Amino acid sequence: MHDLLSSSVSLASRLASLPQEQKAEILGSLSQAELEVLGTDPLGPCEWSFWARPNQLAPRGDWTKWLILAGRGFGKTRSVVEFVQAEVEAGRAGRIGIAGATASDLRDVLVEGVSGFLAVAREWNRPVYEPSKTRLTWPNGARARLYSADEPDRFRGPGIDLFVADELAAWRYPEAWDQAMFSLRVGEHPRAVIATTPRPTTLIRDLLKREGQDVVVSRGSTYDNRANLAAPFLTDIVRKYEGTRLGRQELDGELLDDAPGALWKRSQFDEPGFRVQHKKLLPQLNRVVVAVDPAVSANEHSDETGIIVAALGDDGIAYVLEDGTLTAATPNEWAKQVVALYRAHHADRVIGEVNNGGDLVEANVRNVEPTIPFTQVRATRGKAVRAEPVSALYEQNRVRHLGVLAKLEDQMCTWDPGVPGKSPDRVDALVWALTELSDSMNGSVDIANWVV
Repeated sequence: MHDLLSSSVSLASRLASLPQEQKAEILGSLSQAELEVLGTDPLGPCEWSFWARPNQLAPRGDWTKWLILAGRGFGKTRSVVEFVQAEVEAGRAGRIGIAGATASDLRDVLVEGVSGFLAVAREWNRPVYEPSKTRLTWPNGARARLYSADEPDRFRGPGIDLFVADELAAWRYPEAWDQAMFSLRVGEHPRAVIATTPRPTTLIRDLLKREGQDVVVSRGSTYDNRANLAAPFLTDIVRKYEGTRLGRQELDGELLDDAPGALWKRSQFDEPGFRVQHKKLLPQLNRVVVAVDPAVSANEHSDETGIIVAALGDDGIAYVLEDGTLTAATPNEWAKQVVALYRAHHADRVIGEVNNGGDLVEANVRNVEPTIPFTQVRATRGKAVRAEPVSALYEQNRVRHLGVLAKLEDQMCTWDPGVPGKSPDRVDALVWALTELSDSMNGSVDIANWVV
């Protein structure tokens, strides 16, 4: 058995590349005792040191932060969960903090997901999940508190010896990371593990600057885990995006910066005061609008329907409050999202682009909320011409974002108007929203090229 486990990494790598029949043949040559230790399904409870790829295993050395920067489907969640399980089993972690971008992400992915704690832990080391207490408790007494990064204040509290940050690049409020680091202060060697699809946010760039010091980085792509991914995913998602800029980020795990011809630069988002860290810090909002840029079609393969909520503060500044963009299977689905955001933000009006849907766009929204105030807008010029005045508002420091709007900001900084490609639905909705508010701001956007 010792000889088998000592060569486990190379064997697992070979198994992953073999047809199912050959895998079964190799596993069939092992004894029952060996199979019980190793497990026969790498997607379920198993001996992780055997089945994991090398870049899924914790690095050696005296690191304090391990950053797993990889594409979708790489196996980041499994890597993190197995690391925590091993640390708990070895007695090196007993007071743990685990955080996801939202409470539902945390529950659905890290706890109850197919690669989450409850699914992959061996029975003798499986934690008990107490949803009401947002807590996991292991048989040896180790405990983990579960946090939503949408609630930074909840990170204040008892010290921890291990912290897990899932999809850090998508966290709305960077303050949550800062609060977690203040809590990482007990035990002989407190450490943090970060797993995320790469986005060049300030947090991720700061961690990468420390690579080789206290931060170690594991990199990987979707293709590394091809053997364990569903065929429809590989067909529908990988083929659709491979070779594109978005594919390089989401599949290849590349950290991409601004496109050369983009109208916005990430440096603008890093300016002091650009981000409002919490909604309680917003000024009095005098006007709130929800802008929608519907996709041409509505099915599971459609483009996204851009939905942006923005407001005008009593300080004359525009505040982008939420990105509610989604891929809608039906027009009614995106219409419900628009109305839900209208109500949640106590908005004054919905702004809808009607180039592709005409009066049906307004009709879809009114089917959900008949009395909703709705303004139709129609684009008569190219996207770049429409977006340039709004880009100027950012340059003039007259726009703020509530927290990090990761996907919107990605699109703003990677959309090059001079390069043909996928329509920037989030940016389109943003432009409509801020143009609607511009006349009441401190100075106005030139909307001569718009017909409303």
